[in-house]
This record gives sequence, C-alpha cells and structure tokens, in this order.
Amino acid sequence: MVHRTTNLHLVSDSTGETLNSIARAALSRFEEHHVVHHRWSLVRSRLNLDRVLEGIEHEPGPVLFTLVDKSLRMALEETCGRLGVACLSVLDPVVNLLQHEIGTRAVSKRAAQHVMDADYFRRIDAMHYVLAHDDGQGTAGIANADVVLVGVSRSSKTPTCFYLANRGVKAANIPLVPGAELPPELENPPCPVVGLTIDVSALVDIRRSRLKIIGAGGVRMGETDYVNIEAVKAEILTARRLCASRGWPVIDVTRRSIEETAATVLQQVELWHTKRGNQAEHRPEDPAAAVLGQQN
Repeated sequence: MVHRTTNLHLVSDSTGETLNSIARAALSRFEEHHVVHHRWSLVRSRLNLDRVLEGIEHEPGPVLFTLVDKSLRMALEETCGRLGVACLSVLDPVVNLLQHEIGTRAVSKRAAQHVMDADYFRRIDAMHYVLAHDDGQGTAGIANADVVLVGVSRSSKTPTCFYLANRGVKAANIPLVPGAELPPELENPPCPVVGLTIDVSALVDIRRSRLKIIGAGGVRMGETDYVNIEAVKAEILTARRLCASRGWPVIDVTRRSIEETAATVLQQVELWHTKRGNQAEHRPEDPAAAVLGQQN
C-alpha cells in the first residue's frame, strides 16, 4: 500500500479549536497516513482570506472551514471549486438539522462558543480551584469541590483535574502516600471521591522517566521504593483496598487518554448524584450537576 501525503486546510474566523477537534477525531481513523495540517485562524477580512487562498493554491488539499461571513465563504468556495479542491463547512449540517428541529434560524454570530458568559466564568473559577487544590493542597477547600480524585503518585490525577476544570468542574486531588493518613475532610466527603489506578509496569516506567527529568541521578533507581516494582505493586494494592473500603469507585487509567478518564469520572459524578437523589427527594443544585446536565 502506497502512503501519500495529504494537505488539510483548517480555515476559521475564530481560534480554530472546533476544527482542530473535528479533524483530530476524524484523522484518528486513518492510520499510517501522513497529513500536513495548515491552520488558518482569525480569518475575518478579505485580506486574511487572500493569504489563505494563496496557501491553498500553493499546497492544494481538502478544506474544512467555519466562516460566518457570507462573502468570505463564497470567495473560499469559489476558489476551491476552481482548483478542484474539496471544501466543507463543518457546522452547516448540524446547524441545519437544529434549525429544522427547533423551528427557528440560527444567529450568524462569530465564535459564539467563546463568549464570556456564566459558563465561561465557571470554567475560569474551576481552573483557579484546581491550581489551589492540586496534590493535596488546601484540603479544607474540599467542601467546595465537585469531585475529589485520589491515587498514587503519577496516576494522572493532575492532568485529569485540569481537563475537568475546562468543563467547569472543580476537581481536587489527593495523593495516596504509603504510611500517610488521609485528610480528615475525606472521612465524610461532601462530594464524590474517585480513585485512579494504573498498571504496575506502566507506573514504574512513568516514574523512572520522571526521575530522569528532575535529575534524580544521585540515587540508583533500583534502590528507591518509588520505582521498585514490588514496592510499587504493594503501593497500588494498598490504594485499591483503601478505595474499596470507602466505597470509592476506581478507574484504571493505563490505556485511557486524559479525555477518556475525565469522561469516566463525570459518569461517576453523575452516578453519585443519582444515588443521593434517590436517597433524598431534594438536594441543592451544584456546578458539577449543571455541567453534566449540559453534556447530556
């Protein structure tokens, strides 16, 4: 099979995040195919578009775009038609479907998903919360958390919390350290607690790489429990037993991306609230539940 290179042009009048996400999801299904991404963002004038058109003509390839301005759209589509290049407005099929179902026309509004509304400020607030409650900091603030992640060192707690914050979820994380006691706030937590675990070999590899990065060469790696496979195995087992004894669900992150881990955490948060809802007829609204409601 001959593998050729494909130029893919992503043209947006905003940041291009939507196009990047769509392209990444679609291209993940095309293995071993080399795609050169040409990202054109903030295309809001004819002068900006002329640069894009020159680029497409110089390196032809399919074009995905999100442009609100009708004149810019028309110019782009005409040039692509002349060059024989495929061109697609990625949001049109979804917008058209929703217009039909909702019964009203969509507003022609550039970068509408990036407006500074209540949802935007909730995400910013959640990001500040994660920064202040990372790696066991500020445990008193757990009272304001939407979820707490626990797990051994290097089990993806921090990156998962930051991903959740981008969804408006206040996530604290607590490391499970051998011999160290849990903070008292977790004796009767006011929010769901989710454990993260990982395969022993994978964790040892991650920790070895970590030691190399921070320059911990003064100690031979085999001599520290941090990367000793038997010690790490016992550490993970102890953490899992702790979670089981507290009734905390555990997610194995070994073969999960951060996005997949975060999605599973949100499922556990929803399940926690559902169980509490069955136990008590009324409960106060919380930000995590609001985020989950928007995702469903």
